[in-house]
Amino acid sequence: MMGQLSSGQERLFYSFNIEDHIPANHLLRSIDRCLDLSDLRHYLADFYSPIGRPSIDPELMIRLLVVGYCYGIRSERRLCEEAHLNLAYRWFCRLSLEDEVPNHSTFSKNRHGRFRDSSLFRWLFNEVLRRCMDAGLVKGEGFAVDASVIKADASRQRGVPGDDEINWRDPSLSTRAVREYLEALDEEALREALPKRLSLTDPLSRWTAAPGGPAFFAYSTNYLIDVEHGVIMDVEPTPAHRTAEVESTKTMIERVEEQFDIKPDRLIGDTAYGTAPMLAWMVNEKDIEPHVPVWDKTERKNESLSISDFQWSEEAQEYRCPTGHALRSEWRAFKNQRSHVTKADTIIFRSRKTDCSKCSMKERCCPNTSFRKIARSVHEAARNVARRIAATPQYVCSRHERKKVEMLFAHLKRILKLDRLRLRGMTGANDEFTLAAAVQNLRRLAKLTSQGPPTTG
Repeated sequence: MMGQLSSGQERLFYSFNIEDHIPANHLLRSIDRCLDLSDLRHYLADFYSPIGRPSIDPELMIRLLVVGYCYGIRSERRLCEEAHLNLAYRWFCRLSLEDEVPNHSTFSKNRHGRFRDSSLFRWLFNEVLRRCMDAGLVKGEGFAVDASVIKADASRQRGVPGDDEINWRDPSLSTRAVREYLEALDEEALREALPKRLSLTDPLSRWTAAPGGPAFFAYSTNYLIDVEHGVIMDVEPTPAHRTAEVESTKTMIERVEEQFDIKPDRLIGDTAYGTAPMLAWMVNEKDIEPHVPVWDKTERKNESLSISDFQWSEEAQEYRCPTGHALRSEWRAFKNQRSHVTKADTIIFRSRKTDCSKCSMKERCCPNTSFRKIARSVHEAARNVARRIAATPQYVCSRHERKKVEMLFAHLKRILKLDRLRLRGMTGANDEFTLAAAVQNLRRLAKLTSQGPPTTG
């Protein structure tokens, strides 16, 4: 007998419990067990007035944002619509069937106000990280660092050449992102060089073609992860510029050490982090093993002699060429002692012209000059430490572990849908990157703890 849907009068009373309709293995159930916001109200107490109309519960807004980042719902308007319809979202946000979902404009007002003033998203990230540490997911022995370029909310058509004169007092340019840019003009990363193009919409973003293809305005999200289970230890936004990305590593490592008293034994990175000053900072200041390829442009691709063909004598502070002739930074004593350090933090070692003129290997050594010179970095000792580490089996293992950072970036862009920012300015990038990293840690914590306690080697 064919059934037929009843079209009679609606029932007057229903017995319905949201709890019974959320599957036991649902992702939000696992995340809910890992998310502890009991201290949230105490943390935000100073940013709310003791009088007046009660505000929307901040925990509700945080839980809604976690849902949005978890499922790649980038629009807050759409997030509120989905929360209105989806039972799992309502359950996670502690909303009953009758409770009203906040208006999407509430998020903007709080983000640009008390959430940003209180660094709430950084607090949330640290709380989630502590839960990861308590669960044994952080070993603290090896860290990996990398950066990924994320498109800014800035149109190519609103870009101007970097050396153009701009009237920043124009009312049409009086935006929050522009004010941030003007306040940050004194920062070292912005004074290094004029950008090729400057966005009038979001001036702190950088014009880049780093990923390949057409150039665009972008920021970089920098991750510092523990390689044991891929937990993100810190996140830092920077303009899409290599120097700023490398310098952010120092900020992240020092912040983790200050807040959690954790300093890694080794740091894994790609060649961008193998500059001489960065290696010297790791080796001499932080006592961290640099599992990083050395940034070295001295090796020659033709058959002529490279620096590696010359023997360095630490005692004599000189190089010896293959034929035994010396290269020194000075060949006569000066009345006033000189450091011989160049602006590039190198010391130039030169051979004698008379030695080179009659040398049988001159055509392979210095065919176009009358003598050979070598620029030695003042941080060459740290570079040699990195070279020695690169010859060890542990270094090979570290190269494979570095891929965990790249996997997190792929997850960030493909699953969380954060391939383009919605907020402008460095503070907007900071909010989005920090919240996304907190959600990635939450998902990792929920997944690993549901599988039982992690095994530590």
